[in-house]
Amino acid sequence: MSKKSANHTLDMLPPLTEKQRQHLDTLASQPDDQTDLSDMPELTDAQLAEMKPAAHYRPVKKQITARVDADVLAWLKSQGKGYQSRINAILRREMLKQQETKAR
Repeated sequence: MSKKSANHTLDMLPPLTEKQRQHLDTLASQPDDQTDLSDMPELTDAQLAEMKPAAHYRPVKKQITARVDADVLAWLKSQGKGYQSRINAILRREMLKQQETKAR
């Protein structure tokens, strides 16, 4: 049996009915402590530790202008194509390291 995948976009969905819109508005205005989570089991620490971002997750990129020391830029460029991606990877690694330190 072959499996067919379907691609859907938001513009392909039918518009919400007034009843659906009212229901969503009611849920959105409800305080978090009134949300019924009884049908949702809590995740264990082991399960949380194994979680990874979705495979197709791509953070939104913002274009910036930054001044970098000439020797740092030369070092980044000397490693080949993709120096901007390397800058981002280095910054992300530092960001995650600091977030981990703060969480402790």
